[in-house]
Amino acid sequence: YAASATASALDAVFAALEKSRNMPALRSIKHYHDHAGYIAALAQNVNDYWMQNGRPDKLVMSFHGVPRFSLDKGDPYHCECQKTGRLLAEQLGLKPEQFLLTFQSRFGRAEWLKPYTQATLEELGKKGTQRVDVICPGFVADCLETLEEIAMECRAAFISCGGKTFNYIPCLNERPDWIRALADIALANLQGWLCEDPAQLKQAAELSRTRAVGLGAKN
Repeated sequence: YAASATASALDAVFAALEKSRNMPALRSIKHYHDHAGYIAALAQNVNDYWMQNGRPDKLVMSFHGVPRFSLDKGDPYHCECQKTGRLLAEQLGLKPEQFLLTFQSRFGRAEWLKPYTQATLEELGKKGTQRVDVICPGFVADCLETLEEIAMECRAAFISCGGKTFNYIPCLNERPDWIRALADIALANLQGWLCEDPAQLKQAAELSRTRAVGLGAKN
């Protein structure tokens, strides 16, 4: 959950519903950063890649950055990223020195969440790290910020600073285990809705219509 993304999307939904006189019942999914199926799919994605390509000297988990003041104001995003990273590392059996958690996509002059992804990769290259693998757990589908910013720009930064091998591990995309986890998340949040008797709903609608007509509404 991040106010700049999740909350802004909800703002847009409710803004669109402002014009409605008959607003539907709504339920939103706040987050799934520690959902067991999501973590398991991430771990299997990494393990599948390592089975074919071997393991790196360091795994970098890069999350989208947000301004530092969001954390100071109580936004849970930073904490949720940290928990996702910790759970993923546990699933992979990694020791603390085998992985790093960083934040990407910074722009503007304000301080953003640290450490920054590109600066971290440059430092790893300067320190003689031979191979790094980078995964972006916060992105469930590949996009410009993973395929260009990470797989191209950050690769170039790492290599230019002395690194030898840079691998970008693709996002979950359409992996079946992730789609199953996504379905589980959706189904869990579809439970517990108030069930109303259709006959009673129809009767209430007819009464409402009768009153409206009596007050002068067009039939």
